[in-house]
Amino acid sequence: MKEYQPGKAQYGDGYIMIGFSRGYFVVISTHIREIGQEIFQAHNHKDNLSSVAISQSLNKAASCGDNCIKIHDLSDLREMYAIINLDDENKGVDKLAWTDDGQLLAVSSRIGSLHVFLTKLPILGDACNTRIAYLTSLLEVTIVNHVERELPVTVSVEVEPSFVAIGVYHLAVGMNNRAWFYALGENNVKKLKDVEYLGTVASMHLNSDYAAALFEGKVQLHMIEGEGLDAQEERETRLFPADDDKYQILCHALTSDFLIYGTDTGVINYFYIEDWQYVNEYRHSVSVRKVFPDPNGTRLAFIDDKSDGFVYCPVNDRLYEIPDFSPTIKGILWEHWPMDKGVFVAFDDDKAYTYVFYKDAIQGSKIILAGGTEVPFSHKPLLLYNGELTCQTPSGKANNMYLSTHRFLGNLKDFGPNELTQMLTQTLTLKRFSEAWELCRLLNDQSGWNELAKACLYHMEVDFAIRVYRTFGNAGMVMSLEQIKGIEDHNLLAGHLAMFTGDFNLAQDLYLASSRPVAALEMRKDLQHWDSALQLAKRLAPDQIPFLSKEYAMQLEFTGDYSNALSHYEKGITGNNKYQDHDEACLAGVAQMSIRVGDIRRGVNQAIKHPSRLLKRDCGAILENMKQFSEAAQLYEKGQYYDKAASVYIRCKNWAKVGELLPHVSSPKIHLQYAKAKEADGRYNEAVIAYEHAKQWDSVIRLYLDQLNNPEKAVNIVRETQSLDGAKMVARFFLQLGDYGSAIQFLVMSKCNNEAFTLAQQHNKMEIYADIISSESATNEDYQSIALYFEEEKKHFQAGKFFLLCGQYGRALKHFMKSPGTEDNLAIEMAIETVGRAKDEALTNQLIDYLMGESDGMPKDAKYLFHLYMALKQYKEAARTAIIIAREEQCSGNYRNAHDVLFSMYSELKTQKIKIPSEMATNLMILHSYMLAKAHIKRGDHMKGARMLIRVANNISKFPSHVVQILTSVVIECHRAGLKNSAFSFAAMLMRPEYRNKIDLKYKKKIEAVVRHPSTTVVEEPTTACPYCAFQLPECELLCPSCKNNLPYCIATGRHMVQDDWTVCPHCDFPALYSEFKNMLETENTCPMCSERIDVAHLKKITDCTQYLTPENGDQ
Repeated sequence: MKEYQPGKAQYGDGYIMIGFSRGYFVVISTHIREIGQEIFQAHNHKDNLSSVAISQSLNKAASCGDNCIKIHDLSDLREMYAIINLDDENKGVDKLAWTDDGQLLAVSSRIGSLHVFLTKLPILGDACNTRIAYLTSLLEVTIVNHVERELPVTVSVEVEPSFVAIGVYHLAVGMNNRAWFYALGENNVKKLKDVEYLGTVASMHLNSDYAAALFEGKVQLHMIEGEGLDAQEERETRLFPADDDKYQILCHALTSDFLIYGTDTGVINYFYIEDWQYVNEYRHSVSVRKVFPDPNGTRLAFIDDKSDGFVYCPVNDRLYEIPDFSPTIKGILWEHWPMDKGVFVAFDDDKAYTYVFYKDAIQGSKIILAGGTEVPFSHKPLLLYNGELTCQTPSGKANNMYLSTHRFLGNLKDFGPNELTQMLTQTLTLKRFSEAWELCRLLNDQSGWNELAKACLYHMEVDFAIRVYRTFGNAGMVMSLEQIKGIEDHNLLAGHLAMFTGDFNLAQDLYLASSRPVAALEMRKDLQHWDSALQLAKRLAPDQIPFLSKEYAMQLEFTGDYSNALSHYEKGITGNNKYQDHDEACLAGVAQMSIRVGDIRRGVNQAIKHPSRLLKRDCGAILENMKQFSEAAQLYEKGQYYDKAASVYIRCKNWAKVGELLPHVSSPKIHLQYAKAKEADGRYNEAVIAYEHAKQWDSVIRLYLDQLNNPEKAVNIVRETQSLDGAKMVARFFLQLGDYGSAIQFLVMSKCNNEAFTLAQQHNKMEIYADIISSESATNEDYQSIALYFEEEKKHFQAGKFFLLCGQYGRALKHFMKSPGTEDNLAIEMAIETVGRAKDEALTNQLIDYLMGESDGMPKDAKYLFHLYMALKQYKEAARTAIIIAREEQCSGNYRNAHDVLFSMYSELKTQKIKIPSEMATNLMILHSYMLAKAHIKRGDHMKGARMLIRVANNISKFPSHVVQILTSVVIECHRAGLKNSAFSFAAMLMRPEYRNKIDLKYKKKIEAVVRHPSTTVVEEPTTACPYCAFQLPECELLCPSCKNNLPYCIATGRHMVQDDWTVCPHCDFPALYSEFKNMLETENTCPMCSERIDVAHLKKITDCTQYLTPENGDQ
């Protein structure tokens, strides 16, 4: 079948829609870049497409074919807007067309019928409080109240209306000059009457009793349920304007109390219905086109002939311009939610703009734009309630939508921090502080709380601001707001709040307009805005001017405006003794500023008369900076700032004055300058004294050596001060005298080690250099150079000593071993120290071989081996060696040496927490008992001496050199102590042939008498408790028969220890009986074990001796 074009239509910006007979239609573009391209294609009809048509006003396209009509939205052709089926037209449809306004769509059929469809209803609607009425079909009006959740009510009307008005109890619809009124009952709607007016009604408004109709520049106000327009009752009806008024009414509104209308002359009249008279008139500069009162009638938004928007407040006759007001605005809706009285929206075809009227803000009443919300196509806003905009749609329905400025009314938990922060800004803009509180609580951010608090202050919500500041812990603001919250004066309260928010100029204006204008002065004083404070004080508090002048002068001085500062200091002088301190401060300022501006004489005289030392110092400093030295020095001297005065006199070269002030001067710098001046004059004695005061020791030494010829004094100063440069000077002095030893000493002191070494080499003074360098902190290179020198000279001991100091242990040991022997064998001791530091096994073995005599066949004293093991920290080997040494010393009769060797080893092992060998502990105990016996006998305590000697005699094999002497002493002491049986036993031992001939002749007869006349009486030894098990045993017994423990012994008596009389030596930590040790220290002040001095006051009795009864010490 051949295809043809049944229709085409052009729309938009160069687009053409073409329909094809087989049911297709396509859209193509006429743009150069898109020419020939198919933008859209659809197979709209199955068999046949007969016509296409486009409505630009509706933005819709229609096609007809077969027996149906399909309608598309031009903004999205893929979306099918509607399908209309014509089932009766079995032969199909033919042509279709839109009316210009797009309200009607007509289609003709092939059998000659014409169908006309209504595409959109006229958008007619009105609102009263929260109730709205709107056209839902050409002959039906629906009344709904979503806020109070009332059931919708539909009202059938007789004609297609051109206006609709809703009141509290009535509905009015009408067209041309006629209106029909309906009474709204609880369950039904009753037609009341119809009214004809004197012209075509442009708009109508109702309240509970009255209707107001606008027609042909006039407004007819009449009772809805009255007799009629021709009624005679005064309050039944009235026509505005009166006959003698020549203006035209362009708009009107009706509230519960007022009829409000605007005229072409710019007058807005308020007619109070109850009193039936005008109560307010406002004259605007141009004609008023539309008026929109808020629900109470206390604020009126209106649009004038220039399409500017304003809000008028009849209460105070103030007018506020609406900012950023679009010229396309068609209407304004006030917020009906009781808590949001200042909010309104201005809307045009595309957008609704949210505005907020701030009535009580610290900056005064004003209107701000909060934001804009897109309005869907052809929607007419009718009602605003709590951010929800109710619109009438072209299809005769009501559609609710939230304004974009009220997003916070949803579920807040679904949003993130960024969205919540934006919502917080919205709530603060709209003064929704309760919602803002919840947002701040969710954000939990300090900045959010701060913003909320600032907004509360801005809107003068003091109680809420206190609550906010208390929440995030700003105690200062809480206390400040608590103090002002009861203030009733609006301006005074606003001034305080403006000050808190940092807007000080506004705060001043508000304070001055308040009942307490002096608050502005107090604020400026607190802020240290002295200039402003002075201006305010002139008319508010003249008595404050002197004090403010002083403060302002100080500020001007700080900024460098000295001339004005001087003027204000002068104004600050009161001349009243009551304010003496204040006047003195002003006079000080006058003195300083006079100097600053060049009036030096006045300033200096003022400063000299002034009692303050600090002023003299400060003025002196200013003068010094101005190079006025003589006046500056004079003021410093008057103020007793002698260091500064002397310094300035030096700059004037006034040495006589400097000399006068020197006894009072403490600054070394001034003494130094004076000393240099005196030295230049050749007055060296005065110069030396000044240099000493200045602590310039190098200069002192130089003068003593070069000018005053006093080297002894120079040497003493070098030794005291350790001056390097001074030491060099002294060294050079001695070098010139040929005293090389002294020169070397001072060269080393001045760290010139290389020069000292060279000098020592040249003049064969290396021993002197070596002695000096070894006591100084020298470098390894210095030590090595000395060592190499002595090595060449074959001086092995000195070479070894300096190789040791520089860490070359192998070479050091070699030289010590080559060193010839001396009485004190110092070389061997140094060799041991070398090996101890080296910690080298090869060197250790080398030294052991040397000490054992394997290298030269001459074994050395065993004590050196002991010292070696100690240096190597090989304590067990050292202990064994110590026992051998002690045994040899005992055999030689050197009991004190043996005791000291064992004690030192015992102490070292104890320090290193190494178990004490029992042989060492036993030998030390026996040797100590022998020492104690001698001490007891010396003190005349024969019983203690005898007991200790009995213990020694029982181990007499340990004392081979003095067997007879010790046994003789035992017999004599036992005899003296009354221990006859013990005396007899040991006397009998002495009578053995090997001992008898060795007895001293003066004791021989006495001992023989003891043997000849024996006494069998046994003196029982006193018993004391074992410290381990409390078993009673003889006090000198050291082995408990009950617990088998070796008992610790008292170092003062030799007896075993008891728990309740325990102390220890503060130095060696050996135990002693507290009472006995204390008695002994009253006559002797040394420890019998370690020989250290002890103050009896440092002796402490130990109540818990558990730590001394450990198994470690139990093996003693």
